[in-house]
Amino acid sequence: MAIQFINSQKAAELIPDNAVIALDGFLGTDTPEEILECMRARYKKEGHPKGLDVWHAAGIGDGKTKGTNNFAEKGFLHRLVGGHWALAPELEPLSAANDFEAFNFPQGVLSQIFRDAAAHKPVLITNVGLGTFVDPEVSGGRLNDAAKNATLVNRINIHGKDYLAYEVPKPNVALLRGTFADEDGNITFDDEPLTLVATAIAMAAHNNGGKVFVQVKRVLKRGSMKPKDIRIPGILVDYVVEADSAEWTKQTTDTQYNPDFVSSAVIKAEDEINIPLDSKKVIARRAALLFNEKTDQVVNFGIGQYPETCSLVLKEEGLSDNIMTTVEPGTFGGTPLGGGDFGAAISPQSIIDEPYMFDFYDGGGIDLTFLGLAEADAKGNLNVSKFGPKIAGTGGFVDITQNTPKIIFTGTFTAAGLKEEVKDGKLHIIQEGKVKKFVKEVQQVTFSGQVASSNKQKVWYVTERAVFELAENGLKLIEIAPGVDLQKDVLDQMEFKPIISDDLKEMDSRIFQEPLMNIKNNN
Repeated sequence: MAIQFINSQKAAELIPDNAVIALDGFLGTDTPEEILECMRARYKKEGHPKGLDVWHAAGIGDGKTKGTNNFAEKGFLHRLVGGHWALAPELEPLSAANDFEAFNFPQGVLSQIFRDAAAHKPVLITNVGLGTFVDPEVSGGRLNDAAKNATLVNRINIHGKDYLAYEVPKPNVALLRGTFADEDGNITFDDEPLTLVATAIAMAAHNNGGKVFVQVKRVLKRGSMKPKDIRIPGILVDYVVEADSAEWTKQTTDTQYNPDFVSSAVIKAEDEINIPLDSKKVIARRAALLFNEKTDQVVNFGIGQYPETCSLVLKEEGLSDNIMTTVEPGTFGGTPLGGGDFGAAISPQSIIDEPYMFDFYDGGGIDLTFLGLAEADAKGNLNVSKFGPKIAGTGGFVDITQNTPKIIFTGTFTAAGLKEEVKDGKLHIIQEGKVKKFVKEVQQVTFSGQVASSNKQKVWYVTERAVFELAENGLKLIEIAPGVDLQKDVLDQMEFKPIISDDLKEMDSRIFQEPLMNIKNNN
């Protein structure tokens, strides 16, 4: 079929009822937002397309109305299988009301599953998800009762070892976004900070007899592109949608265009690092003491204020000069960004497709990861994915934590109303948080302490007042902050009693003082 150049309204009209849609995007990056909004408008007007089966790897949206929020209409979806849900709050009430089957699988698994869909493989086999809520012996990734009769993942045994076998979809619609298309439908990603899963998704839909829609910034003349710049060959593309306005071509949720996101040739003077001495810095400093510059060469920082502060403290202490940072959608090096720019980096050294980044992670390519700490229990399990009716989703958390030898979870000891002050070399708790984060049993197992222990991973849980490590039989308290009362401020604020080290120590006094810790050569 010859390439057709259409507008977004026509694209929405061409998507059939009950389509199996493979959708690409990471927050606002590479998201075909104009097509999604036209689909929603058409559904609200005509009731079509309905009963959609949507698969996406990363969180797509702005946490308000964009991205996968566009599917938040009763009857629009039959099923949604997503790697991250927190950016689509409009879907939560519909999921809770069982309007559609809701599943949450690891981001890396979903990014890799489209390659298997292209190759017509029946299942994707991996260790990722064992012992977590994704495991069919727990809940099989199901998020609501509507999904209870659908089984999309099974346990299998190969050579005496357990694995998970994820069912591979057969998408008949691909929704993608690039920068430029030529007259033959070849697609480049010149201005996009990430390439994500675009090639695999286009190939999956094409090889399953489906249609591939690509939203672009501009259409160029035939022969104007360099062959190696083309990430989606025109033979895979059916429809090209040229964006109506610059609003639909933003590089990220927060940034219209920044050349530093796609160039490593930019040299910028580092801003002076000035981190106030508060609980965030205390946590980050204690986490930094676990960093070993001789062995921790490849480092991942998760999204959120605590992992991001860990990155700043490593820079402040001169410990980051020789490490390679990675971010799961595909960036190596540079300065990883947060907020609506998360996933992009200033002056990255290289950008690869998302499935290959997770191949790197799955094979143990990361030496150390700093991640957030939301809810933990006595077994060392962690929940960062579901809190009552609120669905956050796992994102890359499961993929990263199950295959990284050294993990540091970071966050405050309690939440909701916590007020603290660091003064006179001590931690002062002014007002205790209303919510206990160390609970009898986590609501959902996003990280399995038992699996990590059997894998001989080194795991720490670093808070502003207490530090735990994962022992063979559960969570062990190894340090408390100066100025903190063990019983009142730690044990009474937990729903279980942890193992207490026979050699319980006070946290390093330098953490609670203004000057640099000068830990560069401590290790």
